[in-house]
Amino acid sequence: MRLPGWLTQHIAALRALLVFTVLLGLAYPLAMVAVAQLPGLRDNAKGSLVENAAGQRVGSKLIGQAFTDADGNPIPVYFQSRPSAAGDGYDPTATSASNLGPESIVDTLAANPDDATQSLLTQVCARSLAIGQLEGVDGRRPYCTPDGVGAVLAVFHRDGLTGPITRVVSVNQTGMPFISAYEGVPVQSAQVGIDYRAEGAVIVPVRGDAPSKPAVPADAVTASGSGLDPHISLAYARLQAPRIARERGTDTATVQRLVEEYTDGRALGFMGEPGVNVLELNLALDREFPR
Repeated sequence: MRLPGWLTQHIAALRALLVFTVLLGLAYPLAMVAVAQLPGLRDNAKGSLVENAAGQRVGSKLIGQAFTDADGNPIPVYFQSRPSAAGDGYDPTATSASNLGPESIVDTLAANPDDATQSLLTQVCARSLAIGQLEGVDGRRPYCTPDGVGAVLAVFHRDGLTGPITRVVSVNQTGMPFISAYEGVPVQSAQVGIDYRAEGAVIVPVRGDAPSKPAVPADAVTASGSGLDPHISLAYARLQAPRIARERGTDTATVQRLVEEYTDGRALGFMGEPGVNVLELNLALDREFPR
């Protein structure tokens, strides 16, 4: 008996569905699970979870975390991670970057703190100043004010973009401006809720007298693209080593040795830069120098 064409097509489709369900829905996942149990892959397949000396799981060596107290202040006995823009920080379910670029230099000032936003420049300036104070180094950076905001002026010219300067505003400061005058014109403090760019001002960042090579490394003041980076640069780790040694009651050379031990090399030997795994390094500190 010859089946109708439409029924033959449906039976063929059903057979294909069953075959691919078995292959891709059962066989392939089971094969991947089996491969993941091979030596060298088993740890990664389980999330690269890390345990402390008491056998408690405290995180993953693949995902960064903050080492701060309940108020968000750095815990002095631990190495600090780089900033994170993922959710409230290092949230794997909200992995993301801040999406702020080099042109983000003007803050949004508002009477309600929830409506105010900081530019990338001000975030970098504030972080650098705070890290400088924590580590006892010069936290100044170019284009930053002494109080840790972007050193940016709104300059008004008589003829729009040209002509004599008629007015200057420090756009990121509502208090005392970081300089008193710009090219002979007194600098005013900013007023909340005013977009000086929309009023025709020329936005001018001011470099200041900060050193050309800041003492605080770039990764200490900027978040990674994923917001989950578990590593910091060797430069940032070495900057923190004297504080760690002081807080742990040991010498800096011993801490530096641990830093080198927990430094991962370049990917495939040539891609990227070496990085220090912060979680593993802090756990090693707890083992060798219990608090």
